[in-house]
Amino acid sequence: MQTSPDRHEYPAHWEADVVLRDGGTARIRPITVDDADRLVSFYEQVSDESKYYRFFAPYPRLSAKDVHRFTHHDFVDRVGLAATIGGEFIATVRYDRIGADGTPASAPADEAEVAFLVQDAHQGRGVASALLEHIGAVARERGIRRFAAEVLPANTKMIKVFTDAGYTQKRSFEDGVVRLEFDLEPTDRSLAVQYAREHRAEARSVQRLLAPGSVAVIGAGRTPGGVGRSVLGNIRDAGFTGRLHAVNKALPEGQKELDGVPAHRSVRDIDGPVDLAVVAVPAEQVTEVVTECGEHGVQGLVVVSAGYAESGHEGRERQRALVRHARTYGMRIIGPNAFGIINTSPQVRLNASLAPEVPRPGRIGLFAQSGAIGIALLSRLHRRGGGVTGVTGVSTFVSSGNRADVSGNDVLQYWYEDPDTDVVLMYLESIGNPRKFTRLARRTAAAKPLVVVQGARHGAAPQGHAVRATRLPHATVSALLRQAGVIRVDTITELVDAGLLLARQPLPPGPRVAILGNSESLGLLTYDACLAEGLRPHPPQDLTTAASAADFHAALSRALADDRCDAVVVTAIPAVGEGSVGDAALAQALRSASAAAPGKPVLVVHVELGGLAEALSAAASTAPQPGAGGTAPSTPARTSPAESGEQPQVVHDATPGEEHLPATEAPEGAHLIPAYPAAERAVRALGQAVAYAQWRREAADPGKVPEYEDIDEKGAAALIDGLLARGQGLTLGTDETCDLLGHYGVQVHRALPAPTPDAAAEAARTLGYPVALKATAPHLRHRADLGGVRLDLADEDQLRRSYAELTELFGAPEELRPVVQRMAPRGVDVVVRAVIDPAAGAVLSFGLAGAASQLLGDTAHRLIPVTDREATSLVRSIRTAPLLFGWRGSAPADTRALEELLLRVSRLVDDHPEVVAVTLEPVVVASHGLSVLGASVRLAPPPARDDLGPRTLPAY
Repeated sequence: MQTSPDRHEYPAHWEADVVLRDGGTARIRPITVDDADRLVSFYEQVSDESKYYRFFAPYPRLSAKDVHRFTHHDFVDRVGLAATIGGEFIATVRYDRIGADGTPASAPADEAEVAFLVQDAHQGRGVASALLEHIGAVARERGIRRFAAEVLPANTKMIKVFTDAGYTQKRSFEDGVVRLEFDLEPTDRSLAVQYAREHRAEARSVQRLLAPGSVAVIGAGRTPGGVGRSVLGNIRDAGFTGRLHAVNKALPEGQKELDGVPAHRSVRDIDGPVDLAVVAVPAEQVTEVVTECGEHGVQGLVVVSAGYAESGHEGRERQRALVRHARTYGMRIIGPNAFGIINTSPQVRLNASLAPEVPRPGRIGLFAQSGAIGIALLSRLHRRGGGVTGVTGVSTFVSSGNRADVSGNDVLQYWYEDPDTDVVLMYLESIGNPRKFTRLARRTAAAKPLVVVQGARHGAAPQGHAVRATRLPHATVSALLRQAGVIRVDTITELVDAGLLLARQPLPPGPRVAILGNSESLGLLTYDACLAEGLRPHPPQDLTTAASAADFHAALSRALADDRCDAVVVTAIPAVGEGSVGDAALAQALRSASAAAPGKPVLVVHVELGGLAEALSAAASTAPQPGAGGTAPSTPARTSPAESGEQPQVVHDATPGEEHLPATEAPEGAHLIPAYPAAERAVRALGQAVAYAQWRREAADPGKVPEYEDIDEKGAAALIDGLLARGQGLTLGTDETCDLLGHYGVQVHRALPAPTPDAAAEAARTLGYPVALKATAPHLRHRADLGGVRLDLADEDQLRRSYAELTELFGAPEELRPVVQRMAPRGVDVVVRAVIDPAAGAVLSFGLAGAASQLLGDTAHRLIPVTDREATSLVRSIRTAPLLFGWRGSAPADTRALEELLLRVSRLVDDHPEVVAVTLEPVVVASHGLSVLGASVRLAPPPARDDLGPRTLPAY
């Protein structure tokens, strides 16, 4: 790489893979002296016009001096980056640090000139925008705060790259040149632009995989059986609308077909483009296949081959090499060890998976990291008469396997705006980037329900998954996901239960539930289940076992018309001896009553004793019905059924192993009514829908991060810089902690050391009586239950007696580390913590002090920065919150002061990423005001690249 004259080592951490606007990938890396030939070759492929725009004059070729200048960098004052595909340059960018007079300079000069050059064949792919993000991050790391660029007025594309970036800019025109100056500090607009570009690029990259125009199955065996041959047959039998090819290098020379599909010995032999390759060859042959695909221009790969990270260290290295090799050619990968992908759209009809049958078309997007779980879910979705989702279909399905490249984050980007997906169900065994997943989940959940079940909750992630280390327990991660609007469930059964309800029922406007049916006992079970889920049920209405279909219709109509009811649960047991005609009549009665009031959800709890199951199973998929103009019904959360004119149709769950009649087609525009075999399952799904609906309403007004006039951000920054100059990371002393927190309006009660009785008396005279005497040794700190604290000491005699008691009970003062502190007003003791987790980001936590939070885990969490509304909900979200609001006649605590404290701590950590941990314990919240009695702060240098940095693909 670089030679000795260079001032810095090669910055390998600047290397990154990025997704471009069209969904392809490119690699960005520093330019080195070894790139001279690549640079010359690159320049020869640039048009004369683009060269003119770069150098403001005809410049047909680079001189030897130019090549030397553009390949020799010190990686501080002179930096060049290149975007590469297939190892060759497609674009370059460089900056040169300049002084106030515009001449070359070194630090502390904080301005640099920047210039780009993009091959004409790759213009319009977003390459320059990606390079600008990366060169900007590099410049900030090297102390450069501002870029300047001179552009010819006719070079409108490059001017647009700068102006669209979202940075604060100045623009001038002089001597026929447009001069642009812009600060590199990220702004809200620049981050919004970056996230929008990330969304478009990643969504497009997944769309290219799920909707290819042509597919090649590589490794389709010559004899029936085997993975490749099975996938080939599944794609063919599903009626794929594009071109399909079979590839096997062992095919005889003259063989042109395999199972009626055009056959080839290599991808190179295929005439025309190949958008997607399904790779099903032994792992040791995959590298050769990837090379052939890359050279042929294949856009993406589904690698079903095993033998990678799931098999141990050697396989993990093989997996990393696979991803690097594929990205070299701009290809994305699903897998390896993947089950496959499915797209039920009539325009695609792709079943590039090991599933022998395609699930029915529908409105649910399904993602599973595990192939086994994917099989189970698809099996349920395929069965028309059995399973809770037996009548609910799939829009698209992705099984990511080891998710070495394409992950759940990428698929969320696609589903967010996918018009064919109304509900997203995800089975996750690991979350590679919780911070990004939470951000994407919040945005997705604001538009459509997102239901997640997480496996491997109590152990390490599966061996094939490379994930960032996190210090947060699973319960904390789950709480953060719920804060982002994710519907967190614990089992696969709950996943599909909730999915069925959300796919075709409106969101409940509130928690009030009407219960009616022909079984008093089943009604009472439902009532109890509602209370357990935090719902507000009305007393069950017992229609008696003699109730007719007309009775059910009338009762359901009345309940739906009642303004005090937000949802209805119908419980039904078939009457003994009742025939199929009666069952069909009951199902029709429920459908017609629901149709009259489609704005409230209806669920059915039934006991399968007769023909009712068959009647309830007569339903259709969630796909658009014939005659609907080919458009999908809107998600219930966005368009009410009343607007769409949908008619309800009842669906049911089944006991495993039971036989059911085939489902019949429902009337046009049918609106499914989900039914469950147990009250607990139905009510749990309803409770999740109620909570999600409440989150949607609150998300519409998330609140704001308050500004406090007494916050001294610059003073805090100067203090932090001075403290960090001592070393890489440190826990602040008492005085330093108080000073830093004081810059953000958080006042800590002073605690003076008391190594002797006389020192304790002197400290008390300084602070003023009454005082508290505390032992701060690690085994006694914050453990008032062990007797290491004496409170309300009114004079010196009491203080000296208490001092003698503590030393007699617990040992010498040097072991106890006693301190004296002025008494604070009585109140409720709470704990406030903030921590920057390497995976999840900055997290604010709150709970009551003592056993409540430590033993019971009664702690609530929010992602930083916290808004005023989030601070309010944080205080109220712990189970012991009633202690703050006057429980059993006690005086209510000053929760407004507590919320302000939470917001100030949130601001401190958000403004200064060097503050990696803050603990305030205890904080005594009195009736008026609060007192922070103990505090600790830890500092560490901020990471070189954080969530505000440029877009990059994970490098596992």
